[in-house]
Amino acid sequence: MQLRYVFSELGQGLRRNLSMHLAVILTLFVSLTLVGLGVLLNQQAERMADQWGNELQVTVFLCRDGDENPACPTEVTPAQQEAIEKTVGDNPDVASYYVESKEVAFEKVKELFGEERFVGPNAAASADDMAKSIWITLDNPDQYEGIISAVQGLDGVGSVRDQRATVGPILNGMEMLQVGSFITAVFLVVAALLLVANTIRLAALARRKEIGIMRLVGASTLYIALPFLLEALVTALLGVALAAGSMAAFMYFGVEQRLTDFARFIPWVGWDEYLMALVVVAALGPVLTLLPTLVLTRKYLKV
Repeated sequence: MQLRYVFSELGQGLRRNLSMHLAVILTLFVSLTLVGLGVLLNQQAERMADQWGNELQVTVFLCRDGDENPACPTEVTPAQQEAIEKTVGDNPDVASYYVESKEVAFEKVKELFGEERFVGPNAAASADDMAKSIWITLDNPDQYEGIISAVQGLDGVGSVRDQRATVGPILNGMEMLQVGSFITAVFLVVAALLLVANTIRLAALARRKEIGIMRLVGASTLYIALPFLLEALVTALLGVALAAGSMAAFMYFGVEQRLTDFARFIPWVGWDEYLMALVVVAALGPVLTLLPTLVLTRKYLKV
């Protein structure tokens, strides 16, 4: 196989249908960016749910040493904690529950506010300053009053927080953003597929004489289709690169420079989540161009 010819055809094909290729690249760029942002939003919702619990949960904070709450003269004792857990476990509205230790709560605080504030002699807090908590998941989110009234007032209970009131609206808003971004991305992906199909059709018509001659001399289908596949790969790589750059700009200028300082109490996504979204985008980009190219070249390259 003469690679020089293949790359020569690649360059000619890119120049001949430059406007169509630019349209495909821009459509891929926008659609892949929206897909990547949808992945980031999904991970953001998961981080917030892990930090605060989902909207079906009720959190019972146990008394800690030095608590200013009048209901907490001393730290919760093992006997009091056992009684509280028994009350929770026996409640018919409770689907499951788990106890969060002081150490786990402290790790969440460090992740949220930055670990540097909790080291050294002037540390803002330590694990001993945290309160143990019981995270309760309900069978029905509307039946929360029973468990709250059952545990409120028990010895060793400092406070009870219904996650529905605090986290529910935020998570619902995140879910709406996720759905909106994915729906828009689907429409743009369909547009990209149609543009790829038109590009292949125009390129095949422009080269029909060359394709006919190559057929006559016995060239294989792969040899004829390889320039088309490379064109699709180039457009996919450019679209992925632009989407990766736009997502990186969003992470740096949006999340790190704006959102993190604006609302430090929210556990925002980081670069690890960005890399996961980038993997999804990098895998999806070539699929959106190479797959339709493989299918359509079988039709348009028949002379």
